[in-house]
Amino acid sequence: MALPPFHLAFPVDNLEAARDFWGRIMRCPEGRSSDDWIDFDFHGHQIVAHLAPDVVARGLTGTNPVDGHDVPVPHFGLVLGLDEWKALAERLAEAGVHFEIAPHVRFEGQSGEQATMFFRDPAGNAIEIKAFADLGQLFARD
Repeated sequence: MALPPFHLAFPVDNLEAARDFWGRIMRCPEGRSSDDWIDFDFHGHQIVAHLAPDVVARGLTGTNPVDGHDVPVPHFGLVLGLDEWKALAERLAEAGVHFEIAPHVRFEGQSGEQATMFFRDPAGNAIEIKAFADLGQLFARD
């Protein structure tokens, strides 16, 4: 069975900055848009940047400790193939995107071993992109 695409709406304070980041840097094709929102194709999933500067200004974020790092909460992201993950990490670095948590391997040698990186879009939304050498480890438990 094919996975159904998810839909996620998130706040931004500048649609042009969102368009540049999600379109140019993340290479997400733009879908429909209005003066208040932009749809993006996030690897087959529909994400929507909604103009909501008051929400962005509140900065409702925190962290949780995971494998020695302070993981931003809330966050969203994708699981990519390892080669695509590495290419994205390089593209983000070349674009000058600051990594909240630099690309690295988490849970090395354990169940759920994964490559991961955290960064933020221009509005401060936390994004995690991860990859597994063995996708069967996605939901692995000890």
